[in-house]
Amino acid sequence: MKIKPHDLSAQEAAAYIASGQLKSVQLVRSCLDRIAETDGQIKAWAHLDEEAALAQAAECDRIRERGLATGPLHGLPVGLKDIIDTADMPTRRGTAIFADRQPDSDARTVEMLREAGAVIMGKTVTTELAFVHANETRNPHDLKHSPGGSSSGSAAAVAANHVPLAIGTQTNGSVIRPASFCGTFGFKPTRGMIPRTGVLQTSVSLDQLGTFGRTLGDVALLADAISGYDQRDPVSFPRARPDMTAGAAAEALMEPNFVWFDLPFNDRLSEAAAEGLEGVMEIIGDGRVERMEPANQMGELVAVQARIHEYEICQHLKETFDAHWEDLSDTLKPVLERGRQIGQAEYEDALAVKSSAESFFADFFTEFDAIIAPAAAGEAPEFGNGTGDPIFCTLWTLAGLPTVTLPLLVGDNGLPVGVQIVGAAEKDDRLLRTAHWLQKHIAARAA
Repeated sequence: MKIKPHDLSAQEAAAYIASGQLKSVQLVRSCLDRIAETDGQIKAWAHLDEEAALAQAAECDRIRERGLATGPLHGLPVGLKDIIDTADMPTRRGTAIFADRQPDSDARTVEMLREAGAVIMGKTVTTELAFVHANETRNPHDLKHSPGGSSSGSAAAVAANHVPLAIGTQTNGSVIRPASFCGTFGFKPTRGMIPRTGVLQTSVSLDQLGTFGRTLGDVALLADAISGYDQRDPVSFPRARPDMTAGAAAEALMEPNFVWFDLPFNDRLSEAAAEGLEGVMEIIGDGRVERMEPANQMGELVAVQARIHEYEICQHLKETFDAHWEDLSDTLKPVLERGRQIGQAEYEDALAVKSSAESFFADFFTEFDAIIAPAAAGEAPEFGNGTGDPIFCTLWTLAGLPTVTLPLLVGDNGLPVGVQIVGAAEKDDRLLRTAHWLQKHIAARAA
């Protein structure tokens, strides 16, 4: 192999392992070497057990050598956001409050990863309780900048070639925005596609899991492996899932149609991001992108998402907040104080609006293949100035729609900027097929 194992995409590494040209131990050791070389500055990892990772990899190699069945992630190292429970590693949730927390069992997602043959590499850094207060992780492209939040460590670990795959969560914009800032692919499937049992609950109505990878096929591969019905999760649905890996590789039978919403907060876009998105739409072609000015109510959904999120986190973590108020950051406290003022009636009204948004988008995609949208307002902010504005993800997260960001643009400072496309609920394969078309179409025009 001319390429170092840690530089391989997940699908490339899986093919090498399946053919016998690469052992999982070699891949994991290469990733560990890369982490040792760079993580002192990037700080993507909250917990890393080298011996345990190598032992898992060695077992994967033994399984293959014995000719036993292997899963779709066989021998591939995966990073887990540090709010996902693991029985053999601590889960500290980005706060000293849970510094000694050691779960008794794996999250359902982790069980599925193990069944698929993945090597659980370790826990990636998250923000405090997966919310607004940044932790120590830096952007691998420029250490002076943020990697985004709250899945900061997962995005940074993939961007720095520490692991080919990582899992994050999104309650507002915490998969798509870090992926945009770090120049990776980020995919948040339809709400209910991936079970959340054993994951820190900050909002039962909004929390969703997502995937990070270096290619479109990689994020689809991981999403397929951890998708399934879980009766313990109230939003998990008992229906067959679409084949997302097949969707990411499929050719569109016809050129897709896109829509761009002229939303009231689009003026928050940086000049470079706005120009880049205009360039992408120009390449797609005017006949393929319909510009639409939505009703005012769509812009108001931002406040609805905040109301639900803030109310529910105050309910779900009430005992923690009451017992450890002085241990919380000054960034988080004002948000919680606001959430505590939201009444039951106001909360229920917000849930009703959320349901209306879901119904609207259920009919919307009969005319369009995807919405094209910013993934973030622009490049990553400087470290210490927050984790970036999530507003360009808010509407789609509220409605539970599948979204993917493609690392297509570059900002004024040379940092990556993603382009987000959004699809119909439970048609994640169609969304990924459209994303595949967009990638190829832009690459052909650039050649």
